[in-house]
Amino acid sequence: MISGEVYQIWKREVLVVDDENNELILPKSEQIPSDQYRKGETIRAVILRVDNENNNPKIILSRTSPMFLERLLEAEVPEINDGLISIKKIARMPGERAKIAVESYDERIDPVGACVGVKGSRVHGIVRELCNENIDVINYTSNVKLFIQRALSPAKVTSITVDEENHKAEVYLQPEEVSLAIGRSGLNIKLASMFTEFTIDVFRVLDEN
Repeated sequence: MISGEVYQIWKREVLVVDDENNELILPKSEQIPSDQYRKGETIRAVILRVDNENNNPKIILSRTSPMFLERLLEAEVPEINDGLISIKKIARMPGERAKIAVESYDERIDPVGACVGVKGSRVHGIVRELCNENIDVINYTSNVKLFIQRALSPAKVTSITVDEENHKAEVYLQPEEVSLAIGRSGLNIKLASMFTEFTIDVFRVLDEN
């Protein structure tokens, strides 16, 4: 992760200069949609890649990459830095919502609690940095059914059938849980599919009475 000063703002990219006077490019496609920059302000990002055009290296930054969220978490959560908690999975819809799966290598540490912090103190700074992106932190599990259930939180799943070969899951929910699972504009279910790498179909459980 690097910090740099906004030097020039163009329509399609922002020029950032770091402490060593390197010129870095933050393209529009790597900016969080609601990001607004002012000349002279300091911003944080990760290096996405280095393009070499005519022996003229061009350093491309990103604020939308899952890696940026990972680096922000490492900076905020000492247990991740110390190797006691590992980030297993990240899926993001930049500026909207993100899901993170974490696992602890020390049973005395609750990985979700450590990442969120007391009253959300640790995650709060990250949310602010990411233009109020909602962040769901869940416990990682290699149990596919359980992982998909957790990925759909806050919705409570009634039952689930999984086709591991075709990476498909059918999830059955009570009618009042369906909109929670799908989320605003389908955001939650889209993110849960990216996160689990399963195509998730949601079905209402009909009362048989």
